[in-house]
Amino acid sequence: MFRFLTLISLVSLTGCLGMPSSVTPINNFDPNNYTGQWYELARLDHSFERGLSHVSAEYSFRQDGGIKVLNKGYSKQKGQWQQAEGKAYLVEDSTTGYLKVSFFGPFYGSYVIFHLDPDGQYAFVSGPDHSYLWLMSRTPILTDEVKKEFVDQANKKGFDTKQLIFVDQKPTER
Repeated sequence: MFRFLTLISLVSLTGCLGMPSSVTPINNFDPNNYTGQWYELARLDHSFERGLSHVSAEYSFRQDGGIKVLNKGYSKQKGQWQQAEGKAYLVEDSTTGYLKVSFFGPFYGSYVIFHLDPDGQYAFVSGPDHSYLWLMSRTPILTDEVKKEFVDQANKKGFDTKQLIFVDQKPTER
C-alpha cells in the first residue's frame, strides 16, 4: 500500500510537466538572455490570471541556479496589484527552452518556449497542454504582424486561439 501511495504521490507531483505533442521547445535557449522584464500580451484564460491587466513577469537568477519568477498584474475589480513569486528550473539542458515552474511548494507546471524571435524581443510559450498559452514581449506593445504570427503558429499547433485574451498594457492612472 505504501508503494502504491508513493507512486500516486510522485505521479501527481509531476503530472503538470510535459507539453502538447505539437509543441517543440526551442533548442537555442540561453537563460542569461531570458532574464529581466517581460510583458504578457496574450493568454488563454485561467483562474490565477482572470481579470488581470498589465500582467508582467520578471525573471532573475536564484542562488541555487534556478530562476526567480515574479508575476504581477492589476485587478481593476479589486483596485489593486496582485503578485505571485515562484521559481523555475530547466528540465532538460541549458539550451532547451523547457522549464518547470512552481508557485506552490513542490508542485510544478511546464513553461515551454516554442518560439523566440532572433532578437529575443518576444516569445511564444505553452504549458503542459493546449489550455495554456502565452505571448510574452520585452515591450508592452507588439506589431499586428507579430500577433498574427503568434495566432497562426498557435492555431497550427492545436490551440483554441478564438479564446485568446489580448492583455491590456496601455498606461492608465491607478
